[in-house]
Amino acid sequence: MAGAVSTTFVTSGPPAIILRFVTGVTLARVYPTGMKMMAAWFDKGRGLAIGVLVGALTVGSASPHLIRGVGGIGQPDIVLYGTAALAGLGGLLVLAYEDGPNQPETAPFDLGALRRIVTDRGVVLANTGYFGHMWELYAVWTWIPVYLAASFATAGVANPEQLAALLAFGTIAIGGVGAWLVGSAADRWGRSTVTTLSMVISGSACLLAGVVYGSALVVVAPFVMIWGFFIVAYSAQFSAAVSELADESYVGSALTLQTAIGFLITIGSIQLIPVVQDAVGWQWAFVPLVVGPLVGSAVMLWLRRLPEAGSLTGGRG
Repeated sequence: MAGAVSTTFVTSGPPAIILRFVTGVTLARVYPTGMKMMAAWFDKGRGLAIGVLVGALTVGSASPHLIRGVGGIGQPDIVLYGTAALAGLGGLLVLAYEDGPNQPETAPFDLGALRRIVTDRGVVLANTGYFGHMWELYAVWTWIPVYLAASFATAGVANPEQLAALLAFGTIAIGGVGAWLVGSAADRWGRSTVTTLSMVISGSACLLAGVVYGSALVVVAPFVMIWGFFIVAYSAQFSAAVSELADESYVGSALTLQTAIGFLITIGSIQLIPVVQDAVGWQWAFVPLVVGPLVGSAVMLWLRRLPEAGSLTGGRG
C-alpha cells in the first residue's frame, strides 16, 4: 500500500525512500508469521503446505511484471496502484484466518532463544542453506527483466521491453508451481535431497545464462522458465526444515531470524549484479550468484549425514 501512497502524495526522493522502508518492514511481518500459521495447521505434509504458501508469495512477486507488461510500460503509477490493490485484498483475506491445531503457546520474549538458535547445529545448517539460496534468488528476480530486455535487443526482437516484462512474469510466477510440486516431492523424498538437486539446477543456470544470451526467443524462454521453476521451488523447504529442527517454543523466532538474515543478504547480491554487468556485460552478470547454490548444496548434504536429519520429513532427511 505504501507504493500507492508514494505515487499519490510524494514528489521527492526522501519520503519515497521512507515509504519503501516501511513497505519492507511490514512485509517482514507477513512472511515468517505466515509460515508459522501454516505450520500450525499441518504436521504431516508440512513441506507441501509451506510450499503452497511460498508459491503464493512467488506469484504475488511476479504480478507487477504482468501489470507492467499488459499496460504499464512507461506507466509506473499503474503498476504501483495495481500492486497496492492486490496487497489490500490479501490483507482482507487474512482476517478470516483461525489458529490451527498445532499452534504452540506464545512464548515470552527471551534473548536466550537467540543463543539456542545460533548454537543448534541442525538449524544453523538449514539456515546456511537458505542464505545461499537467497544470495541467488532475489538478485535474479530483480534483474531478470533487464537481462531479458538486453538479450532480446541483442537478438533484434521487436518490442523487447514489453516482451521482457511478460516473460519476467512467467519466469517468476512459474516458481509458484515449482514450490507446490517440489514441496510435495520433499515430503516424500526428503528435504536435503530436493533442496540439493534444485540448487544444482538453479546454480548451473547462473552460468548458462551467458550461453543463451542473445539467442532466439525459442531458446531463451524455455531456459528462463526452467530457471524460474527451480530457483524458488525449494525455498519453502528450508523454512519447513527449521520448523522441524527448532524447539517448538521458539519456532517463530527461528523462522524470523532465518528470514531477516536471508533478506539482508539479498542487498549485497542485488547491488553486486550491476557492478559485474558494467565490467562484463549482461551476458555473464549472473555468474557470481553461483556461489550461493554451491554453499547451500554443500551444507544440506552435510546435514543429511548428521543425526539431526532424523527430524526432517519424518526421518527421510
